[in-house]
Amino acid sequence: MYSPQAANHNLPVEPNRFIGRARDVEELCALFADERVVTLCGVGGIGKTRLALRVAERLVHRFPGGVRLVELARLTRADLVAKELAGVLGVREEGARPLADGLIENLRGARTLLVLDNCEHLVEACAELVARLVASCPDLRVLVTSREPLRIPQELIWRVPPLDLPDARRPDAESVLLFMERATAAGIRISLDVLPDVADLCVALDGLPLALELAAARTKVLSPRQIIDRIGDRFTLLTSGDRTAPARHRTLLATVQWSHDLLEEKEKALLHRLSVFPGDFDLAFAEQVCHDRHLLQHEVLDLLSGLVDKSLVIGEGERFRLLATIRQFAAERLAEAGESDRFAERHLREVLAVQARGLRVTFEEQRMERPDRLEAFQRASALVDDSRAALDWAIRAGDARAGIELCLIAAAPLAVAGDAAETADWLGLLLAMDVSAVDPSDLLMAKSFIAYGLEARDELRQARELAVEGVEGLRAGAYHFRLGVVYAIAVRVLLRLGEREASRRWLEELIERARAHADRFTLAAALLYRSTLALADSRLREAQRHVEEALRAAREHGHPWIIAQVSLQLGVLAEARGDLEAALGHLAAAVPLNEELDNRAELARVLSRSGRVAGQLGDFAAARRHLARSLALAKGTGQRLTIAHCLSALSVLAEKEGDLEGAVLTAAAVQRLRESVGQPASRARTDELMARARAELGDGRAAAMWAKGGELSPEEAAGRVLEQEHVSAVDPPPVRRRTVLTAREQEIASLLMRGLSNRAIGEELVISPATVARHIANIMDKLGFTSRAQIAVWAAEHDLGSA
Repeated sequence: MYSPQAANHNLPVEPNRFIGRARDVEELCALFADERVVTLCGVGGIGKTRLALRVAERLVHRFPGGVRLVELARLTRADLVAKELAGVLGVREEGARPLADGLIENLRGARTLLVLDNCEHLVEACAELVARLVASCPDLRVLVTSREPLRIPQELIWRVPPLDLPDARRPDAESVLLFMERATAAGIRISLDVLPDVADLCVALDGLPLALELAAARTKVLSPRQIIDRIGDRFTLLTSGDRTAPARHRTLLATVQWSHDLLEEKEKALLHRLSVFPGDFDLAFAEQVCHDRHLLQHEVLDLLSGLVDKSLVIGEGERFRLLATIRQFAAERLAEAGESDRFAERHLREVLAVQARGLRVTFEEQRMERPDRLEAFQRASALVDDSRAALDWAIRAGDARAGIELCLIAAAPLAVAGDAAETADWLGLLLAMDVSAVDPSDLLMAKSFIAYGLEARDELRQARELAVEGVEGLRAGAYHFRLGVVYAIAVRVLLRLGEREASRRWLEELIERARAHADRFTLAAALLYRSTLALADSRLREAQRHVEEALRAAREHGHPWIIAQVSLQLGVLAEARGDLEAALGHLAAAVPLNEELDNRAELARVLSRSGRVAGQLGDFAAARRHLARSLALAKGTGQRLTIAHCLSALSVLAEKEGDLEGAVLTAAAVQRLRESVGQPASRARTDELMARARAELGDGRAAAMWAKGGELSPEEAAGRVLEQEHVSAVDPPPVRRRTVLTAREQEIASLLMRGLSNRAIGEELVISPATVARHIANIMDKLGFTSRAQIAVWAAEHDLGSA
């Protein structure tokens, strides 16, 4: 089960024993008492990453907000830096809001250490992002590894030195210890009589950790003296080749070149081809991409094992990866052989094949077991970096057809993961190319998927134009799953624009076609839209029928995402009916499904509503648990509206527990947050709360609390309620469904059943029409309704007319 407190860091387990650098570690740890940004600079292979990870592990206890590692070596575009950090932190894009704002929301207020590893190829983007984050988040610290500094004002540059070299006074220097340790790990025991040769080797390699590890891996077949002899020849060759390169860089290149030259020809070929993978990969992927008639598929396993033994490939369980330095070297050799394009194309085709299978198994196949759906979804999600690299290659190669195909087949799992906007960005780049070879139907579908990304950014008018063009251009063709997605995108955009009739027309057409073709996933999603429309029109019984039909289709399909969505809608409807116990049960069912998918944004929304319902039931402890977890998730994913919903529920909770000051403080924070988002809430409940506060606390005290709450951050306001275990003077009365509303609100709800206007209700109850309006707004806020008609239906179902 996912828990935001499950771990305070995402640092990997050390693959082997850390040797030396005790002084470096101590000095770096001490620096973070005062410094905001520390950049470890040095050539590739000098041990920047390993040193950074060691320092970060030592500092975990000093950063209650967590220590987070962000690996950047595999990224190819500057605009992906913020996205990668967002992925590590769990931040999602929110409408048109810049992603950096969500990152700031996540990092502000908690003492956090970020470790940005391998920044050199994206140094400008990293510098800009780090400077902004540090300026906005006073408690943030950043540890960077790069071959060159960020060159920002807050940065302290720390040059990583080589390991200590042996001399007469200290024959057991750090470099010697590292070489001996790694040789022993390789199964070789170095005898004392060759220690002078080991010392000479460490000096020859300038104490570079990567060079020493590569050399130690060769002790299975070469003695330290033989290694020295071979390295000496290679140093001379490379030094004379490029006199402008730094000395240590030449040494490292010599070391890598030497290690490479000792490989068998087929090992070299495989190493070169593995450079097409931007991150980690598994055996099956390597077998499919890297084989040809010269290197057979069944040979890949043994060759890959040999590369792992020689420390040129790192094996981590069933996954493998190349160090950035080795990958760069191998990519250069692949280019020299004139094979870069061929294997980049092979990589693209294999990514297409795996993602196509993921789309088919995850969504298109019917009546499949949920574990199979989940496995396919996770497999497809694991290819995000490979999909990016493949798309990047398609654009560079001018292959718009393959790029668009990949976007279309990968868009569904990416959308579930919250990456619709990125898919739209890729499609925008591809559609700007020569698309004469692309099928016209794929072009229309691409425009529809761009509309989904625009809708996610609240660019609704442009989204509508593309979505309508997609449906009208494709609806006459044969039905398939992605056509159902095109319909669903158009329905969603039109609903958000308030075009009910057009959305309803296409929704009914979608339901008919999905049912005719047994597309249960799309049918369930469409029935959810139908239920939402019925609820908005206050047709609760009809909304319930549609969601129950959606549940049957979702269960038959088996994907946890659609089942979770249906469970949430069941909870919404149960709450609208006043059946709070049932609402809580449905919401609870959605929680493990979202956890299974690691869908933190949706989980935050479910828990927020769960907290509100639990509070209405008088279970204040459960309400606190749900809302505290929702707040942590919403903050982590940058969802300001979900944070506002949580704060609103906490304000009601505080008032019910008799903590009137906490209720006022939190309500003020809610209003400020909603205004900043551009979605102010109804003031009905706020006006009532402030009237009570003025009566019980006095005008001055109430005004002071409101002003103070408006200055609090969401975290401070929430903490005021969550951390105060208030005990009421009397036990809360048993909660009945009808007592969701006050006595006066029940009276007004019953009069709405008769269709009375605000003025007529005011005359009957001897109150002003404005007061009636405030009561109606408060009823809507409590029940989650949007119209007077919904209140009337609810009142009829609860027999308020006889109250």
